[in-house]
Amino acid sequence: MNGLHHSKHESIHVQNKFVTRKLLRDTFSLHKKSPTQTKTTMLTEPTHQTIQTLVAAKKHLPGALLPILHDIQDALGYIPAQALGDIAQALNLSRAEVHGVVSFYHFFRHEPAAAQVVQICRAEACQSMGSEALWAHACSRQQAQGFTLEPVYCLGLCSSSPAMVVNEKLHARMDADKFDRLVADARSAA
Repeated sequence: MNGLHHSKHESIHVQNKFVTRKLLRDTFSLHKKSPTQTKTTMLTEPTHQTIQTLVAAKKHLPGALLPILHDIQDALGYIPAQALGDIAQALNLSRAEVHGVVSFYHFFRHEPAAAQVVQICRAEACQSMGSEALWAHACSRQQAQGFTLEPVYCLGLCSSSPAMVVNEKLHARMDADKFDRLVADARSAA
Protein backbone atom coordinates (compact mmCIF):
# COMPACT_ATOMS: atom_id res chain seq x y z
CA MET A 1 0.00 0.00 0.00
CA ASN A 2 1.11 3.59 -0.42
CA GLY A 3 2.33 4.18 3.14
CA LEU A 4 -1.10 5.21 4.42
CA HIS A 5 -1.87 1.82 5.91
CA HIS A 6 -2.30 1.91 9.68
CA SER A 7 -2.70 -1.04 11.95
CA LYS A 8 -5.99 -1.61 13.74
CA HIS A 9 -4.25 -0.68 17.01
CA GLU A 10 -3.12 2.69 15.60
CA SER A 11 -6.64 3.38 14.34
CA ILE A 12 -8.15 2.67 17.76
CA HIS A 13 -5.52 4.87 19.42
CA VAL A 14 -6.32 7.78 17.10
CA GLN A 15 -10.05 7.28 17.67
CA ASN A 16 -9.60 7.17 21.47
CA LYS A 17 -7.46 10.30 21.32
CA PHE A 18 -10.24 12.11 19.43
CA VAL A 19 -12.89 10.93 21.89
CA THR A 20 -10.71 11.97 24.84
CA ARG A 21 -10.12 15.45 23.39
CA LYS A 22 -13.82 15.87 22.63
CA LEU A 23 -14.76 14.71 26.14
CA LEU A 24 -12.27 17.10 27.74
CA ARG A 25 -13.42 19.97 25.53
CA ASP A 26 -17.08 19.33 26.30
CA THR A 27 -16.55 18.66 30.00
CA PHE A 28 -14.18 21.48 30.81
CA SER A 29 -15.27 24.00 28.16
CA LEU A 30 -11.87 24.24 26.53
CA HIS A 31 -13.50 25.47 23.35
CA LYS A 32 -13.86 29.11 22.35
CA LYS A 33 -16.36 31.15 24.32
CA SER A 34 -19.64 31.90 22.65
CA PRO A 35 -20.48 35.55 21.97
CA THR A 36 -23.05 35.46 24.78
CA GLN A 37 -20.46 34.59 27.43
CA THR A 38 -18.92 37.44 29.38
CA LYS A 39 -15.72 38.99 28.15
CA THR A 40 -12.74 39.74 30.36
CA THR A 41 -12.56 43.46 30.91
CA MET A 42 -9.67 45.63 31.96
CA LEU A 43 -9.68 47.16 35.41
CA THR A 44 -10.40 50.85 35.62
CA GLU A 45 -7.51 52.98 36.83
CA PRO A 46 -9.19 53.78 40.20
CA THR A 47 -9.88 50.06 40.78
CA HIS A 48 -6.32 49.15 39.85
CA GLN A 49 -5.01 51.87 42.16
CA THR A 50 -7.20 50.59 45.03
CA ILE A 51 -5.81 47.09 44.55
CA GLN A 52 -2.21 48.39 44.44
CA THR A 53 -2.77 50.38 47.66
CA LEU A 54 -4.31 47.42 49.49
CA VAL A 55 -1.54 45.06 48.39
CA ALA A 56 1.20 47.53 49.35
CA ALA A 57 -0.30 48.02 52.82
CA LYS A 58 0.04 44.36 53.81
CA LYS A 59 2.53 42.69 51.47
CA HIS A 60 5.26 42.85 54.13
CA LEU A 61 3.25 40.80 56.66
CA PRO A 62 3.87 37.07 57.07
CA GLY A 63 1.02 35.17 55.45
CA ALA A 64 -0.20 38.33 53.74
CA LEU A 65 -2.18 36.66 50.96
CA LEU A 66 -5.43 36.01 52.83
CA PRO A 67 -5.57 39.45 54.52
CA ILE A 68 -4.92 41.11 51.15
CA LEU A 69 -7.64 39.06 49.45
CA HIS A 70 -10.11 39.93 52.22
CA ASP A 71 -9.25 43.63 51.94
CA ILE A 72 -9.74 43.60 48.17
CA GLN A 73 -13.09 41.84 48.46
CA ASP A 74 -14.19 44.22 51.23
CA ALA A 75 -13.30 47.21 49.05
CA LEU A 76 -14.57 45.96 45.68
CA GLY A 77 -17.11 43.29 46.59
CA TYR A 78 -15.13 40.62 44.71
CA ILE A 79 -11.61 39.70 43.61
CA PRO A 80 -11.06 40.56 39.95
CA ALA A 81 -9.17 37.95 37.95
CA GLN A 82 -7.06 40.77 36.53
CA ALA A 83 -5.74 41.51 40.05
CA LEU A 84 -4.23 38.07 40.59
CA GLY A 85 -1.04 38.86 38.68
CA ASP A 86 -0.38 42.03 40.68
CA ILE A 87 -0.97 40.20 43.95
CA ALA A 88 1.28 37.32 42.90
CA GLN A 89 4.09 39.63 41.84
CA ALA A 90 3.96 41.64 45.07
CA LEU A 91 4.07 38.50 47.23
CA ASN A 92 6.59 36.63 45.06
CA LEU A 93 4.05 33.90 44.32
CA SER A 94 2.88 32.42 41.06
CA ARG A 95 -0.44 33.54 39.62
CA ALA A 96 -1.56 29.91 39.92
CA GLU A 97 -0.88 29.91 43.68
CA VAL A 98 -2.99 33.03 44.17
CA HIS A 99 -5.75 31.67 41.94
CA GLY A 100 -5.66 28.40 43.90
CA VAL A 101 -6.33 30.22 47.16
CA VAL A 102 -9.09 32.38 45.67
CA SER A 103 -10.83 29.39 44.12
CA PHE A 104 -10.37 27.16 47.19
CA TYR A 105 -12.23 29.39 49.63
CA HIS A 106 -15.91 29.60 48.80
CA PHE A 107 -16.35 33.02 50.38
CA PHE A 108 -14.18 34.78 47.78
CA ARG A 109 -16.28 36.05 44.90
CA HIS A 110 -14.99 35.99 41.32
CA GLU A 111 -17.47 38.57 40.06
CA PRO A 112 -19.36 41.48 41.58
CA ALA A 113 -22.35 40.61 43.74
CA ALA A 114 -25.80 42.10 43.34
CA ALA A 115 -26.95 44.84 45.71
CA GLN A 116 -28.61 42.20 47.91
CA VAL A 117 -26.56 39.18 49.00
CA VAL A 118 -28.39 36.18 50.44
CA GLN A 119 -26.41 33.40 52.11
CA ILE A 120 -28.19 30.22 53.16
CA CYS A 121 -26.61 27.73 55.53
CA ARG A 122 -26.10 24.34 53.90
CA ALA A 123 -24.59 22.57 56.94
CA GLU A 124 -26.09 19.41 58.42
CA ALA A 125 -28.14 20.98 61.23
CA CYS A 126 -29.83 23.40 58.83
CA GLN A 127 -30.33 20.65 56.24
CA SER A 128 -32.13 18.54 58.81
CA MET A 129 -34.50 21.45 59.45
CA GLY A 130 -35.35 22.26 55.84
CA SER A 131 -32.58 24.36 54.34
CA GLU A 132 -32.66 22.31 51.13
CA ALA A 133 -36.26 23.40 50.51
CA LEU A 134 -35.29 26.96 51.41
CA TRP A 135 -32.35 26.78 48.99
CA ALA A 136 -34.60 25.49 46.20
CA HIS A 137 -37.10 28.27 46.90
CA ALA A 138 -34.33 30.90 46.83
CA CYS A 139 -32.98 29.51 43.55
CA SER A 140 -36.43 29.81 41.99
CA ARG A 141 -36.62 33.48 43.01
CA GLN A 142 -33.03 34.54 42.35
CA GLN A 143 -33.26 35.64 38.72
CA ALA A 144 -36.55 37.49 39.06
CA GLN A 145 -35.54 39.34 42.22
CA GLY A 146 -31.93 40.01 41.26
CA PHE A 147 -30.00 39.01 44.38
CA THR A 148 -26.77 37.08 44.74
CA LEU A 149 -27.32 33.67 46.35
CA GLU A 150 -24.42 31.98 48.10
CA PRO A 151 -24.10 28.83 50.18
CA VAL A 152 -22.46 29.06 53.60
CA TYR A 153 -21.54 26.28 55.97
CA CYS A 154 -22.57 26.95 59.55
CA LEU A 155 -23.61 30.36 60.73
CA GLY A 156 -23.57 29.29 64.38
CA LEU A 157 -27.36 29.24 64.69
CA CYS A 158 -27.75 25.46 64.67
CA SER A 159 -30.37 25.50 67.42
CA SER A 160 -32.45 27.97 65.38
CA SER A 161 -32.07 26.45 61.94
CA PRO A 162 -32.46 26.87 59.07
CA ALA A 163 -30.43 30.06 59.14
CA MET A 164 -29.49 32.60 56.54
CA VAL A 165 -27.88 36.00 56.11
CA VAL A 166 -29.37 38.86 54.11
CA ASN A 167 -26.96 41.75 53.55
CA GLU A 168 -24.82 40.72 56.54
CA LYS A 169 -27.79 40.37 58.95
CA LEU A 170 -28.45 36.95 60.49
CA HIS A 171 -31.93 35.42 60.40
CA ALA A 172 -33.06 32.17 62.02
CA ARG A 173 -35.91 29.66 61.71
CA MET A 174 -36.39 30.54 58.07
CA ASP A 175 -39.02 29.27 55.67
CA ALA A 176 -40.16 30.31 52.18
CA ASP A 177 -42.60 32.98 53.39
CA LYS A 178 -40.05 34.59 55.72
CA PHE A 179 -37.49 34.44 52.93
CA ASP A 180 -39.76 36.32 50.52
CA ARG A 181 -40.54 38.99 53.12
CA LEU A 182 -36.87 39.53 54.03
CA VAL A 183 -35.74 39.81 50.42
CA ALA A 184 -38.60 42.21 49.62
CA ASP A 185 -37.75 44.32 52.67
CA ALA A 186 -34.06 44.39 51.70
CA ARG A 187 -34.94 45.50 48.17
CA SER A 188 -37.20 48.29 49.37
CA ALA A 189 -34.59 49.47 51.90
CA ALA A 190 -31.89 49.73 49.23
